[in-house]
Amino acid sequence: MTTLTARSLAADDKRKDSKPRKAVSKGDLTLASEAEAQQDLDREELYFNRELSWVKFNERVMEEALDNNNPLLERVRFLSIFAGNLDEFYMIRVSGLRSQLEAGVIEAPPDGMTPSEQLASIRAQVSPMMKRAMSCWLEDLKPKLEAEGIRILAYSELKGKQRKLLRRHFRKEIFPVLTPLAFDPGHPFPHISNLSLNLAVVVKDSVKGERFARLKVPQTFPRLLRIPDEDRAGSVERLGLEEVKQPNFIWLEEAVRANLDLLFPNSEVAAAFPFRVTRDADVDIEEDEASDLLQAMSEVVGQRHFGSAVRLELDEETPPHIREILLNNLGLAPYQVFTSKGPLGLADLEQLPNLNRQDLKFPAFAPVTHPQIPREESLFAVLRGQDTLLYHPYDSFSPVASFLSEAARDPKVLAIKQTLYRVGPNSPIVRSLKEARENGKQVSVLVELKARFDEENNIVWAKEMEQAGVHVVYGMLGLKTHSKICLVVRREREGIRRYVHLSTGNYNPITARVYTDLGYFTCDPKIAEDVSDLFNSLTGYSNKTQYARLLVAPGLMRQQLLERIDREIQQHQIDGRGHLAFKMNSLVDKACICALYRASQAGVKVDLQVRGICCLRPGVPGVSDNIHVTSIVGRFLEHSRIYYFRNGGDEEILTGSPDLMPRNLKGRVEVLFPIVDPKLRRAVRDDILFLHLRDNQKARRLLPSGDYERLIAEDSEEKLNSQNWLLSHGGSWRREE
Repeated sequence: MTTLTARSLAADDKRKDSKPRKAVSKGDLTLASEAEAQQDLDREELYFNRELSWVKFNERVMEEALDNNNPLLERVRFLSIFAGNLDEFYMIRVSGLRSQLEAGVIEAPPDGMTPSEQLASIRAQVSPMMKRAMSCWLEDLKPKLEAEGIRILAYSELKGKQRKLLRRHFRKEIFPVLTPLAFDPGHPFPHISNLSLNLAVVVKDSVKGERFARLKVPQTFPRLLRIPDEDRAGSVERLGLEEVKQPNFIWLEEAVRANLDLLFPNSEVAAAFPFRVTRDADVDIEEDEASDLLQAMSEVVGQRHFGSAVRLELDEETPPHIREILLNNLGLAPYQVFTSKGPLGLADLEQLPNLNRQDLKFPAFAPVTHPQIPREESLFAVLRGQDTLLYHPYDSFSPVASFLSEAARDPKVLAIKQTLYRVGPNSPIVRSLKEARENGKQVSVLVELKARFDEENNIVWAKEMEQAGVHVVYGMLGLKTHSKICLVVRREREGIRRYVHLSTGNYNPITARVYTDLGYFTCDPKIAEDVSDLFNSLTGYSNKTQYARLLVAPGLMRQQLLERIDREIQQHQIDGRGHLAFKMNSLVDKACICALYRASQAGVKVDLQVRGICCLRPGVPGVSDNIHVTSIVGRFLEHSRIYYFRNGGDEEILTGSPDLMPRNLKGRVEVLFPIVDPKLRRAVRDDILFLHLRDNQKARRLLPSGDYERLIAEDSEEKLNSQNWLLSHGGSWRREE
C-alpha cells in the first residue's frame, strides 16, 4: 500500500523535478517528453469518466458499510446512503445519458466515451456492487443486528400471536389504503410512480385463469413495521418508539403479501413479487418562457413521478412472463433490469439508525461554542474587532443563527440580504428573516427554486416569506445561485457598517451537524462592498464581473483560478517550492485539470483531496507524477472547499461554494472568498487542510488505474483519523499567535 505521510507535505524531494525525461510507458500511456506532454493534454487517456468516477465514490461509501471498525448501526446508515445515492444517480445522471442516446445527441466528455459506452460501463460496475451491498446486508449486517436483539423477521418466522397482531393491524391501518389495480384488456397498465415499491400479484381464477394485478406498497407507513414479542400485549407499532431496545421488525411488503387474501377474496393468490421502478427525475423548465418562475416550478416538480423509466429492480425469483409484462409496459430493455435476492430499496434502512441504541452508533458529540463569541455579548461587537471562522460540525451552527436573530431585533440594523439554497425544515434562519421584516427592516432574499430535490421546500419558504413582506427573488435566468452569503447593514456611531457571513455550506442547522463546512464572519470593507455589489447583480441588472476581493462565477472565476495556478508555476521557477493544495467535492473542469497538469510538469507539488468525482488521472509520467489525490469518506460528509496557493511564501487561501466543475464555473452563481486574517489563514492551512491531507485512517489514494487504495500509516508514523482528531480537540484546533 502507498502511504501519504505528514512528511510528504514538506519533502519536495518526494516529487519529480521538471527536467526532461525519456519516453516512459505507463499502461497505455506513453509520453516521449514533457514538451510533448504539454502539447498533448487533450488526450482522452488523461481523463477519468465523470460518471464512472462517481460510481467509484459510491463504492467508497459502501466500503464504510463493510468496515467492521464502524459501529453497527452506522454501517447500516452507510449502506442506506449508498443505496440512496444510487437511486439519485439513476434518476439524474443515467437518465441524462439515456436522453442523449435517444436523441442522438453526443456530448463527448474529455475522456471521449459515448453515452452508450458509459451506460454499458456503468452497468458493468454497478451490478457486482449491488450484489456486494446485498451480501453485506444479508450475510453480515442483518445477523449482527439479530445478535444485538434487533431482528428483521420473515413472515414465516413470526409466532402465532405475532401473526394475529399483524393481521389485526393490517386490517385496521394498512388495508384501507391499498388499491389493487388489475391489468387486462379492460384495465390499462397502471402508472408506476418513481421509486415506489410494488407487488406484481398473480391471481388464479377458476373461470378467467391466471391474471395480473399491481399493488403499490404505501409510502405512508414505515418500511419496517415493528412487531411486539409474542408475550407483549398491544398491536403492531411503528418504528420510532425509542424506549424499545430490542425490537422485532418485518418488511412492510411482507406484511402486505401475507394478507393478500383480504384484497382478493374468493380468488387464489398464486404469488406476489416485489418490484421497483426508477424514473427520470431531472425536471426541466424553459425559464425564458416562464412568466412566473415560482408558479412554473410548482407545476413541474410533481412531474418527477412521471418521467421515463430508466431502471427496474426485481426479486430474482420473478418468473420470465411477469418480467416481460413489466418490461414491455415500462418501455425498458433487459439491460435496464437489476435482480436481487433480498429486499429492494435498501435506502429505507435509514430508519434503523434512529433506534435508541447509542452503543451501536458513533459516540455522541456536542459542537463547541466558539470561544471568541460569548453568549452574553453582541455578535456585532465581537466582529468589529476581529474576523471569526467557524468549522462545522466541530463548531456549533448557533452563532450563524444568532447572527440573523440579533440582526432581526437590533434597532440599528437597517437591512438584511441573503441567499438561500437548502435551508431544511423549521428553519431558524427563515424565522429571523420574517421577524426582521416585521420589525421594519429591509429584507431581500434570493431563494434558489431550482435546488434539486429541495424545490418543494424552497417554494414553501418563498411563499411564506413573501407573505411576511420579504422581498424574494427566485434566482437568475439560466443560472442556479449556489453561493452562500449573508449581508447585514447596520447604522453605527461612525456611520454605516456592513457585516458579512460567507460559507461553503448551506444555511441549514441540520446538515451543519453532519457536513464539514467553513463559515467566515467579517466586516472587512472591501469584502462587504463586493458582497453589496454582488447582491445588486443578483436582484437587479448589474453586470459587474470584477470584484476587489471575491472571485465570482460565472464571470471571471475560472480565469482567475487559472491565473493563480500559472502564478504558482512562475514562483516555482524562482524558488523551487511551488505548492498547490486543493480540497473539494468534485474535480471535473478540463481547463482546471489541464492547468494542474501543467503545474505538475513544471515541478509544482500538487496535493488534491477530492471527496467525490475526480476526472484528473494522477501518477502519469511526464504529466501528473507530481500530483497526489486522496479522498476521505467518513463519519461526516467532507463538504468544504479550500484552495491553497503557496505563492512564493505570500500564501493565499480561497474558500467558498464552488467545486471545479463546468456547472459551477459556468452555470451557477458561485463565490470564492479569501481568508484575510493571517492567524485564521494559518489555522485553515495547518489545522484543517494539511490535517486532512495527513489522514492515514479514512483517506484513500487515487491510483493511475482509477482505483482507490486505503492509506496505511508507516511504522514510525502516528495513526491519524482527521475527523476524530478534530472531534477530540474541540475548538482547540484554532491556531493562536
